[in-house]
Amino acid sequence: MRLGYNTNGTSDHRWPEAVQLMAEIGYRSVAVTVDHDCLDPFSPRLTDDIEAMRALLEQNDMISVVETGARFLLNPRVKHEPTLMSATADERRLRVDFLKRCVDISAELGADAVSFWSGVLREDIPEAAAIERLAAGCREVCEYAATKDVRLAFEPEPGMFIETMADYANLLELVDAPHFGLTIDIGHLQCVEDEPISDHLRRWSDRLFNIHIEDMCRGVHEHLPFGEGEIDFEPVLSTLCDIGFAGGLNVELSRHSHMAPTMLQESYDFLKRILRAEGLG
Repeated sequence: MRLGYNTNGTSDHRWPEAVQLMAEIGYRSVAVTVDHDCLDPFSPRLTDDIEAMRALLEQNDMISVVETGARFLLNPRVKHEPTLMSATADERRLRVDFLKRCVDISAELGADAVSFWSGVLREDIPEAAAIERLAAGCREVCEYAATKDVRLAFEPEPGMFIETMADYANLLELVDAPHFGLTIDIGHLQCVEDEPISDHLRRWSDRLFNIHIEDMCRGVHEHLPFGEGEIDFEPVLSTLCDIGFAGGLNVELSRHSHMAPTMLQESYDFLKRILRAEGLG
């Protein structure tokens, strides 16, 4: 398991400087949120940027995962749109094309996975039709990812069509691909699930490709710095070690970019303190 940080929480920094800050503090994983300012998949300089990112990761012995949650990259007027749940085929096609571009970036970086979510269903259609719409998009991206030997990590997200682990289980039955795994956000489990967080981590350990971590309160989808929410992190980290999770444990504080150096250090110190106290690192 490698402690990491999401670049969506360092958006006020140039990304090479942000990654270097992470490395100097001790992080060894980067969740790379592709966006207009970081590995923009539509930029003419993308090839050079990927080469620079790969060199920086290698220089600092860091792993990565490609994140696809940029807010306004595909639509400057509506946050996170279009998605795989959008009403028209053209809208969904744009999201699929974006995800395939992210698969290409992942392959070039040698990243652990491409992480993505469903989006919000904004129509009144039967649930069976809605989940089949989503599954069709996931299957198309899965088929493409398989040709690049890239794993996909699907993230249940509060407020989206797939927001719980039970929702993901239903989707998995329709997608049914070995490289279609999970991004589990620890805060999201605290927000929407009734069972202990550790139970979900154990149940889904064979599909667990990527983890986001931050503090959160029950029923409120707000990513909080450690210590400001309700999560007991000792059993969470102990369980991750018990199940042998070897990927990135990536802090996600996207609304704290204005204080990124402080959050980078405090988050690292918090997680390291628990790991050392538990004799885990």
